[in-house]
Amino acid sequence: MYLHGLFAGATALIIIGLFHPVVIKGEYHFGKGIWPFFLISGLGLIAAACIIAQVYLSVFLGITGFTCIWTIKELFEQEKRVERGWFPRKSSRQEPRLPARKAA
Repeated sequence: MYLHGLFAGATALIIIGLFHPVVIKGEYHFGKGIWPFFLISGLGLIAAACIIAQVYLSVFLGITGFTCIWTIKELFEQEKRVERGWFPRKSSRQEPRLPARKAA
């Protein structure tokens, strides 16, 4: 029986599930400015997945790498969720300035 597909699916589910709190906590503590870390990490993991011959390790690295890249988008989305009030804003971070309205 070949279990490569089951391993890949379970790995994807677990890694994506683990990255949800990483996005929330990362945006809360550091803001969206940590996106370059995820870009470099993701590209490095994807490159490593391309040169590793062992199937399970390559799958793990590839899924983790692409999840890091996806995390960049989610960081920017998380910032919007915080602005909407769906998640708390760190009190030490400055509030975004809204443009002044012109009197009609």
